[in-house]
Amino acid sequence: MKPGVNVGMKEAGWPRQPRVLWVTRIFPNRVEPLSCAFQRQQLAALSRRCAVEVLAAIPYHPGVSLLGERTRPGRLVAVPARDEIDGVPVVHARAPYLPGAGRVLAPVNAPLYLAGLLPHVPRLRGRFDVVLGAWLYPDACAAALLARMLGLPYAVKAHGTDVNVVARWRSVRPLVGSALRSAACAIGVSRPMVEALVALGAPKERAVLVRNGVDRALFRPADRRAARRELGLPAYGRIVTFVGHVSREKGIHELLRAFEALGSDGSEPVHLVIVGDGPERAAVEQAAARRDRERAPADLLEGRGRIIAVGARPLSAVARHMAATDLLVLPSWAEGTPNVVLEALAAARPVVATRVGGIPDVVTPGRTGLLVPPRDAGALGRALREALARAWDEDAFAEAAPPSWEESAEALRRLLARAAFGDDGRAAA
Repeated sequence: MKPGVNVGMKEAGWPRQPRVLWVTRIFPNRVEPLSCAFQRQQLAALSRRCAVEVLAAIPYHPGVSLLGERTRPGRLVAVPARDEIDGVPVVHARAPYLPGAGRVLAPVNAPLYLAGLLPHVPRLRGRFDVVLGAWLYPDACAAALLARMLGLPYAVKAHGTDVNVVARWRSVRPLVGSALRSAACAIGVSRPMVEALVALGAPKERAVLVRNGVDRALFRPADRRAARRELGLPAYGRIVTFVGHVSREKGIHELLRAFEALGSDGSEPVHLVIVGDGPERAAVEQAAARRDRERAPADLLEGRGRIIAVGARPLSAVARHMAATDLLVLPSWAEGTPNVVLEALAAARPVVATRVGGIPDVVTPGRTGLLVPPRDAGALGRALREALARAWDEDAFAEAAPPSWEESAEALRRLLARAAFGDDGRAAA
């Protein structure tokens, strides 16, 4: 723990640092080490302030080991029962689920999730002060029931699609509303998300904003040319970069169509770099190969750039791609407050993104980026062209800089301490 933290606890009347049980299925593991980087970073920062253990659910159903590498649950069989990630102890509970449940049968997955946590209850008793369910459904709903079994208060933390899509399904909304109404606090990462939590059932006085942070040692203004040399990217021309899950819902096909309309006016070439993996990666690679076949040698000087798919990369490499780019593009259909947008702002790179979720809460049109409607390739293409033509003011990015992960974790720690001990230092459960 850092110097000065215990003093703050005494001033608040809290008896000690809260001991936090973090329940989620959104967390990296040995098989998927690059997933959920934002969760990993916030938890690592929180663990430097108080005791944290992660109960990370792994999807399971009978016969899953026979599926081998063909499905995600089959691959996750290799995840160890216990692990340590960035100094945080992690227990991987095997949580049964109904594959392909869809909207109608989705309520089945909350009790199944809880069933996967039940074998751990005896070991968990008496070791924690508060439970945090991270991801609204089914994680937070199962965490709420687990907390009641342990006699503990609980908090709920939402991130994006869980609020904007899944929690709005009629079949699960009553379960979500019940979990939110009884939670000591409901945490959103943007103002629109906090408002959405209230609409779903969270008491207004217990719905709280805790913004995600960024690693400022990695994401900061840096030299483009040096980053491009390091990554082997084209030195000549402009670069537009997408970072995220390569899927339809992230607007990858609208992006490919919008990109086709760029760089055909005789100006310097514009290159599109796709950082990430997902179900539409093959479509991206096909578009890249087709574009390479169609390019004449003179195109490099006449404005027709390349599509470069680099796959998933660790956070340090993502930071170098952010330094190398001229702007970040994120044309998602739905979002929370994506960390990649915060990282772009910290790196003083403009953002062209869709006007969804918490993105308008952090991107100021005309100052730090441009916003467009989702699923509109034409508007996206026009915004990309305008953003590339603009001269952006670096002072605007300095003003919009997101908090560090240390600042974000400190805000979260104080909320969890209040949930655990109350305002007067007495146990809240």
